[in-house]
Amino acid sequence: MRKGESKVPAKVEESRLPWSFEGMEKRFEDFFRRPFSMVSPARWPGLREAGGEIAPSIDIYEEGDEVVVKAELPGMKKEDLEVQLTDDSITISGEKKKEEKVERKGYYRHERSYGSFARSFSLPSEVNTDDAKAEFKDGVLEIRVPKTAEAKKKVRKVTIH
Repeated sequence: MRKGESKVPAKVEESRLPWSFEGMEKRFEDFFRRPFSMVSPARWPGLREAGGEIAPSIDIYEEGDEVVVKAELPGMKKEDLEVQLTDDSITISGEKKKEEKVERKGYYRHERSYGSFARSFSLPSEVNTDDAKAEFKDGVLEIRVPKTAEAKKKVRKVTIH
């Protein structure tokens, strides 16, 4: 330490509990305003949070002469899903609705939860939308769309030097 410098004690902050009453109250209010906002991806492996909405995991890949789109939608019904397809993009949207009612002697519980999502992607190739096929089985939506003749011709072999 140099001459003339004064010693200043380090600032000591009071220890606080990680959850104050006001913090807990805010979390409860947030939960009831947006019930799915507190759902972490670790609790729902097939879903992820995207902009406050529940969104499914989606894989897009080419298999032979088709573009394949797979979406994980556990607990959903095909009636609650919508797929829109253009020559170069796909949009999958839906709304998850769940209602559970339990009535027993001296006990009543009625729970409802809702959440919607919409995801859009560019497709890796031009596709023939008229021949698209979709299947929904065991919570997985699979869409198969054949590539156009032009897209099939664009494949070239590249020589490696």
